[in-house]
Amino acid sequence: MDSGKAADIVRWVTKAGLTGMTELQLLHGFCHRLAAGGVPVARVNIVIDTLHPIHEGRVFRWRRDDQGNLDHMVEYGRTNVGGEAAASWRRSTYYHLLMSGEDFLRRRIGPGHVEDFSVLADLRAEGQTDYLVLIHRFEAEGVIGEMDSFYSSWTTDVQSGFTDEHISLVRELASSLMLALKCASLARIAKTLVETYLGRDAGSLVLKGRIARGVTDRIQAVLWFSDLRSFTHITETADPEQIIPFLNDYSEAIISSICEAGGDVLKLIGDGTLAIFKEEDPSKACQCALKAEHLMRSRIGALNRTRKAANLPVADAYLGLHIGEVFYGNIGSQDRLDFTVVGPAVNEVSRISALCRSVERDVLVSSAFFAAAATAERECLVSVGRYALRGVNRPQELFTLDPSWMQAEEP
Repeated sequence: MDSGKAADIVRWVTKAGLTGMTELQLLHGFCHRLAAGGVPVARVNIVIDTLHPIHEGRVFRWRRDDQGNLDHMVEYGRTNVGGEAAASWRRSTYYHLLMSGEDFLRRRIGPGHVEDFSVLADLRAEGQTDYLVLIHRFEAEGVIGEMDSFYSSWTTDVQSGFTDEHISLVRELASSLMLALKCASLARIAKTLVETYLGRDAGSLVLKGRIARGVTDRIQAVLWFSDLRSFTHITETADPEQIIPFLNDYSEAIISSICEAGGDVLKLIGDGTLAIFKEEDPSKACQCALKAEHLMRSRIGALNRTRKAANLPVADAYLGLHIGEVFYGNIGSQDRLDFTVVGPAVNEVSRISALCRSVERDVLVSSAFFAAAATAERECLVSVGRYALRGVNRPQELFTLDPSWMQAEEP
């Protein structure tokens, strides 16, 4: 490959990184151009650690002869908690580079060549003849979470393997690719973090620039406030090591139900969950909230059966639903903001949820929610009477799900 073609690849990957291409688009575009320029690359893997609550990182893959049945991105779990994943990592060429301090490793593949890493036998079986591994390390200031370096592997199936020129070109050009990949990965990390800690809708608004203090929207939304029955008693009687797994189990059941039904979780307050459902048609928002309630009951029921079998503490959820106008946006100090909802309707839904205990109902919904719901949803709601809510001037009629409807809906 002449210097002009190499420069073209650098220009392309620089422009592609600036325009916001994804990791896969960058990798595939780079590899196609590298191969077109005369470097006989047959397969490439890029390993990128990330900052994610579940996954430690991702492997992005390119194959010259891809027939469409390749998983181009594979996510992997923690390699620092023992088990086969950790053992496999320590046997890898990537780990060898990390620990040795070297920045590349090359192995010829085939008869007469040493196979000091298990991956070499696999590559030989695939017909590969040469194997190059690179590590691109970050300085301390550039490290985010586990993302302290990028690893890449490059193979060819040409009988003579890579030439020295090919090796030099890959090592030189890969640096620009890794820089573009880092930009794409940082954007992905930012999206993951804001959605994980703020919620999908709030996170999306923050990434679009809605970060100014005091900037809010006045919206109409269904408000969800739930908490766990007997949580205080459980925290006082259960082993301390059980509390966090307990909360994680029930939070998963509740949050997944809200998200699947189209809601957005705004805040977790101990065992409490504040969420909203936004739709142009208020009756549709009410329908989504009731769908989430049904999903939650089903998942908590299945979870309780599993936990009881393991002799672990179990719980059920109290839920209050209301609809009203709220302010939605950035609220807080100059140094610490929260993207949330505020307004009288938020106070009301928390008071409604708190009444579940004294009224002995798992679900209570406001008269405003009942009025906004469509006929089909109103038919499954029954009045439990008028109640005074703390901090609210007038008593209001509250409703609950018809027990006969709830039994009919049980799986």
